[in-house]
Amino acid sequence: MATTEKPRIHDPAAEAELIALLIDTLRSFKLTEADFVIRLSSRNSWHEFFVRHNGDPAREHEFYQVIDKLERETPDQSDERLRPLGFSLIEVSAFIEKREPTAELEAILNNLAARGLSDYVKIDYHVIRGLAYYTGIVFEAFDRNGDFRAIAGGGRYDNLIKLISGGKVDLPALGFGMGDVVLLELLKARALLPKFDAALAAFCLIEDEMLRPASLKLIQDLRSAGLAVDYSLTPAKSDKQFKRAAELKAAHTIKLDRTPTGEIAVKIKNPETREEKIIDLVDAVNQLRPG
Repeated sequence: MATTEKPRIHDPAAEAELIALLIDTLRSFKLTEADFVIRLSSRNSWHEFFVRHNGDPAREHEFYQVIDKLERETPDQSDERLRPLGFSLIEVSAFIEKREPTAELEAILNNLAARGLSDYVKIDYHVIRGLAYYTGIVFEAFDRNGDFRAIAGGGRYDNLIKLISGGKVDLPALGFGMGDVVLLELLKARALLPKFDAALAAFCLIEDEMLRPASLKLIQDLRSAGLAVDYSLTPAKSDKQFKRAAELKAAHTIKLDRTPTGEIAVKIKNPETREEKIIDLVDAVNQLRPG
C-alpha cells in the first residue's frame, strides 16, 4: 500500500477539530495537560526534508519507517539504517530538534490556541506514523511521564479510500485510533479509573433449556425497554447461574416457568429480601423498573 505521491496541502481546520476531539475525550476521564500531550507532526514536512536532501523517491517509505523507529532503536542502529538511504542521524536529529512548524502545523497550533488548548499539544517530528497510507498531518497522544506507549494516534490519509476501493472513490479522510489498554493503565496510574459498580436490573435464569427461546424473547424485550439484563449464553447449573447473578449485583433474578396448565409465567425474585412472585410476561418491564 506504499505510495510516493506528494500529499495534498489544504486548510487543516478538520485536523484541528479532530485533535480537539481527542483532547476532550481524554479530558472527559479527568486527565489534564499534566497527564498527557499530543505530539504533532507532518508527513508533508518530512517529504520536503526528504526531497531537499535528494532522497530516492522509490525508498521514501523505507526512510519513514526508520524515522518511526528512532525512539525505539539505539542511535548507532538508526544511523546504520539511514546511511544506505543517503542520510545521517545528525542531519535528521537536527531537523527534529529545530521543531520548526510548517504553515499547516502553525494553523493547527493557532486553532487550538484559540480554544485554550495550547498546553495539550507540541510539535514533535519524531512522530511520523509508520503506515504507508498517511499523507499529511500525523499525531500521537502520550502520557507526560513517558511511562506508556502511545495512548492514541492518527492523522490524514487522503489516498486510503481510493486505494481500498480500487479507484472507485477518491475521498480525503482523517481519523485516529485509541489504545484502550494503554488508556486503562494510565487511568490506573493516575488513580482515575472509574468504579465499575453498575448493577443489572435482572439476571435471567434459564433452568429449562426448552424455555431458552422464550427467555431470549423476554431478555430482548427488557433490553429494548432500556433495562440492563444478562444471562448464561450456554446451559449451566442453577447454582452457577445464581452465583453469576450475585457477582453482577443483579437487582433481581427472573426466570420463565410453566404453570400447571402449561402456560408460561415469569418468576421474579429479589436476592436481598428473598421475596419471589409470579407475574405475567407483560408486567415484567414495570416490575423491574427502578422505583
